[in-house]
Amino acid sequence: MEIRGSVSIVTGGASGLGEETVRNFVARGGKVAIIDLAEERGNKIAAELGNQVVFVKTDVLDEISVRSAIEATIKQFGGLHIVVNCAGIAVAQKVLGKKGPMPLENFNKVIQVNLVGTFNVIRLAAEKMIQNVPNQDGERGVIINTASVAAFEGQIGQAAYSASKGGIVSMILPIAREFAPYGIRVMGIAPGIFDTPMFESIPDDVRKSLEKMVPFPSRLGRPAEFAMLVQAIVQNPMLNGTTIRLDGALRMQPN
Repeated sequence: MEIRGSVSIVTGGASGLGEETVRNFVARGGKVAIIDLAEERGNKIAAELGNQVVFVKTDVLDEISVRSAIEATIKQFGGLHIVVNCAGIAVAQKVLGKKGPMPLENFNKVIQVNLVGTFNVIRLAAEKMIQNVPNQDGERGVIINTASVAAFEGQIGQAAYSASKGGIVSMILPIAREFAPYGIRVMGIAPGIFDTPMFESIPDDVRKSLEKMVPFPSRLGRPAEFAMLVQAIVQNPMLNGTTIRLDGALRMQPN
């Protein structure tokens, strides 16, 4: 699918991997709706990038909120062709901590935001995508979901996060199979350690330790590299039904 002239929704598009994806789409002639709760930051990015971008404050867990965001996107730009799900939270907590078992609500919150929120956007976006006129390859849409290497090698304290990202990985193939007759591809990206806002406040020694964990290139991933892979997935019609690791050969250790 061509990015130029397409309309995309990027959840979590007001920062980090999502923001860089938005910028990359716009640079290639796409139109993008930033779907996020970070109103101030989202509006700032939209104002900076001009009339190719709109910000819609959205809770990915709320059906009405997501439906409204999709409708606003279609009204503004005339369609919906690409969805990139980047919205998510990362909470580190042991199952059995010093104060006892992890509160069930903490586990549930991570599952809800990362997994259920992603599914909510997929189902509501696909409902609109199936109405698109197919391109020369028969494509009507592309959906890309953000998993994590924690889906495969979760560390101690990542039970909830790993479960949520593992769920994303597991649902990609069955959804891709279901959506195949409609010409909608479904893919996943499992990033390793990326230089996103959550790492801005960490001490230099911790940062260097994290960088040494990555075989090559021995550094944190750059959001632009995530956006490059999103672009490649969108443009290559044979990429469907799987999750691509983007991690510099990183394999997470227990701690």
